[in-house]
Amino acid sequence: TQSRSSAASDVYKRQMLAYGQFDPAYLSVDDGVSTTNEIVDNTNSNSRAGFWYRQITDSGEFSINLETSLGLRQSGLVSQNKTPDSIDWQRTNIRKVEAIWKDNRYGTIYLGQGSMSSDGASGYDLSGTTLVLYNSIPDTAGAFQFRTTTGALSNKTITQAFGSFDGGRKTRLRYDTPSFGGVRLSVSYGEEVLNKNVSETVADVGLMYAEQVGSVSIVGGLAYSRNEFGDGVLRHSAVGSFSLLHDAGFNMTVAAGSRDEAGHYIYGKLGYQVKWFPLGKTAMAIDYYSGDGGTSKGSESTSIGIGIVQSFDKANIQAYLGYREYSLTEIGTSYLDASSILFGGRWRF
Repeated sequence: TQSRSSAASDVYKRQMLAYGQFDPAYLSVDDGVSTTNEIVDNTNSNSRAGFWYRQITDSGEFSINLETSLGLRQSGLVSQNKTPDSIDWQRTNIRKVEAIWKDNRYGTIYLGQGSMSSDGASGYDLSGTTLVLYNSIPDTAGAFQFRTTTGALSNKTITQAFGSFDGGRKTRLRYDTPSFGGVRLSVSYGEEVLNKNVSETVADVGLMYAEQVGSVSIVGGLAYSRNEFGDGVLRHSAVGSFSLLHDAGFNMTVAAGSRDEAGHYIYGKLGYQVKWFPLGKTAMAIDYYSGDGGTSKGSESTSIGIGIVQSFDKANIQAYLGYREYSLTEIGTSYLDASSILFGGRWRF
């Protein structure tokens, strides 16, 4: 009896989990002159696979997380004159190789490749529509170039015009405090090691909030990051976002960001979630982005999008459809408006 009890305890204390997702989509982009259609992997939430090992103790939890994207053709990398290979896995596709120690009283330490403290600070969003709509506008069609009013391709891309200025993943040391009244502080210091062509060190700090207040769920975050590159260039970024979801399904999201050399922006979204069908929730939303100084001093970029996501709970599938328009103007130069349609489905396992 004692042996069986001890074995059960070991099962409880040691956990291993493999997981992943597959997110193929159809992308169609109209740049004002021509239309590009391609089968892609949705960069908003790309296909990936990962593994967790967890060791639970009386005082906390030690875990190891390994995760990589699958290297499939990304929606954010397709353009008018470039179609990446269907599969092209590189070391930069590695998302996480990290060890984590969570102490029940003193907080959490992360060591290895993974999210910096500023990662996700601009993307807090409870709308349920982030597969097609959220403030990282370039994830859908970022590599596409705007055309001038003469129809010629310019060197200005959607990525340049619509920055989110969010943090990323680096090989770093990170510390998160415990949550106090829903508030958690995070600091980290990291370095780019996967991309051999980039010399970059990052120091950042983030403040996160998550709480249920009556019938309203609230999440939000603020972050500041300092990036130093090998040539001595410094880049300072500040971002933040805030999202509310009422039990009735109505939700609202706002975000803003600023970066030294890339201007600033504001972003807003209104959405609604409802369970019309027993299969799962339907989430709908409309959003708006307005940025200044993204491509040049005095430039203005605006985007409006609308999207719907239908969940199929038993199959762990979400089907989605999104439409977005993009506009860019610069002092002395006008560009044709562009638009995109993204249709696909994500299966989680």
